[in-house]
Amino acid sequence: MSADAVMIVVIAGLLSTACAMLGCFLVLRRQALLPDAVSHAVLPGIVLVFVLTGQRTSLLTVLGATLFGLVCVAGFEWLRRTGIVAPDAALALVFPALFSLGVLGIGTFASGAHIDLDSAIYGDITFAPLRTVELAGYAVPRSLLFTGAAALAVTALVLVLWRPLAVSTFDPGFAQSAGLRGRAVGGVLLVAVTALAVIAFDSVGAILVITFFIVPAAAAAQLAARLATTLLLAVGFGWISAFAGYQLAAELDSSIPGSIGLTSVALFALAWLFGRRRGWLRARSRRADPPEPGKPGARDERDQASWSA
Repeated sequence: MSADAVMIVVIAGLLSTACAMLGCFLVLRRQALLPDAVSHAVLPGIVLVFVLTGQRTSLLTVLGATLFGLVCVAGFEWLRRTGIVAPDAALALVFPALFSLGVLGIGTFASGAHIDLDSAIYGDITFAPLRTVELAGYAVPRSLLFTGAAALAVTALVLVLWRPLAVSTFDPGFAQSAGLRGRAVGGVLLVAVTALAVIAFDSVGAILVITFFIVPAAAAAQLAARLATTLLLAVGFGWISAFAGYQLAAELDSSIPGSIGLTSVALFALAWLFGRRRGWLRARSRRADPPEPGKPGARDERDQASWSA
């Protein structure tokens, strides 16, 4: 592999580390659509920064996008807590409203400018090694710095908030009554997801961000019964997807993000088919092998195990 190829794999692997750890909590909390919602909700922030400054790609653009990503999260949380609609419907109400606001803003204030998510904030990991900054006399890819810092920050966040995050994920009521500030910790998680998503969009592109948030975590959940094991497996799946996906793209001379995403989904399919805990083949074998007489409903004790931290 060339130096640029190694850099692309490392950047993708670091991003997968950060996204997969937070994604495990999103999947278990049934908030898997949140990164996709944020990717649409940031458009008004991009338009607002363009109207005020005339710039489409700058630090202010990222800050404006992050602001409206947080607005999306806050609106979702408010609707979810009020119980007016189901949580998935709450998310489906908020982000189309913000995305529509951004589209109207383009039509009203920036109709003569080419503003869209791809040109304003979404990057492409293919070009990540070419966007460099000077660091200690060396040209270092900017995406490497961003994804490396994100991986370290997310790891530190998960370690510091491990107990309240784990407890509030499986039993929010108990976490709140036990003084673990489950709601506050949940809010911190959503803010971290939003910030990571917006920063990573600019570094590697939306396809990989959304893929790494959800697919490795969903695959790991098919295999593990403990939260810590799920996080480790999800990170491992992310790195495997980064390496194997790049190799596939090089072999086919095709899109790197698309190949990495397809590889991630293939790993999920394998986990779903062959997983010892929830695998489809194992479920079929249990149905084909009825319990012994006198032991109705007998099962491997491991399959009865509930999720735990």
